[in-house]
Amino acid sequence: MANLNRYAEIILGMEISASRRNFPAALRMETEGDLEVYYAPFDYVNVKAKICICGITPGLQQAVLAINRVREELLSGSNHDDALKSAKEIASFSGTMRDNLIAMLEMIGVSKLLDVESCADLFGKQSDLVHYTSALRYPVIHKGRNYSGTPNMLFEPFLLKQIELYLKEEIGLLPEKCLYVPLGPRVSDVFSHLSGHGILSPTRVLDGLPHPSGLNSERISYFLGKKDRNSLSSRTSATKIDAAKAEILQKISESYPLDLFIKANTGCEKSQITI
Repeated sequence: MANLNRYAEIILGMEISASRRNFPAALRMETEGDLEVYYAPFDYVNVKAKICICGITPGLQQAVLAINRVREELLSGSNHDDALKSAKEIASFSGTMRDNLIAMLEMIGVSKLLDVESCADLFGKQSDLVHYTSALRYPVIHKGRNYSGTPNMLFEPFLLKQIELYLKEEIGLLPEKCLYVPLGPRVSDVFSHLSGHGILSPTRVLDGLPHPSGLNSERISYFLGKKDRNSLSSRTSATKIDAAKAEILQKISESYPLDLFIKANTGCEKSQITI
């Protein structure tokens, strides 16, 4: 909330084109060397979430959607909480990335675990079940482009500070039984780091999903069973993807006391859900 309080007047005075190629300088929060952090309204935390989906950092496209939605909401008279919630829902993992993410969540049985008709509902009528976030809550730019994992955020104090300030705080606000889905190896490394420091249990982390970016289409296709192992390029390790998928499915089916977990998180009995 504090950040929207600070930037609300600036946002009200701007409407950003979807074709914009850079962030407005007025939204720059911090800079160090080749790294810059910009404000975008991703502050909302769904403290009742049953599952948390975590990317690396919001990209420019997602930030523009969020900024414009918050502006619309504030101009229509919405309070900050409602404006932030609306922005988070419309902008998080938007576009092709959202379609890929939904397909992979279906593949590992999340819709059945949460007793929803489709994982698409997590971005619609049942968004109350999910918290969308990023390892780096606010958009990070590296050498003028969206940050994609280099330099390693765990070894870059400027970036590690965001994890310590925001992601750790969000985890502390979420229910004890919340599941975490880190997207991509860099975010998985962050959750391993947090697990190693006792911030959360590794059994709650369903890591190993390919990043849902359209640039990662081959790995996603193989994960979903849409591409044959023999037709993969040398850049894609079928063995690694198979092992990650098996571990995720094992965690869902075995690592949790399902009778208690399902009833506590969805209100359903185990007999109603098959995985």
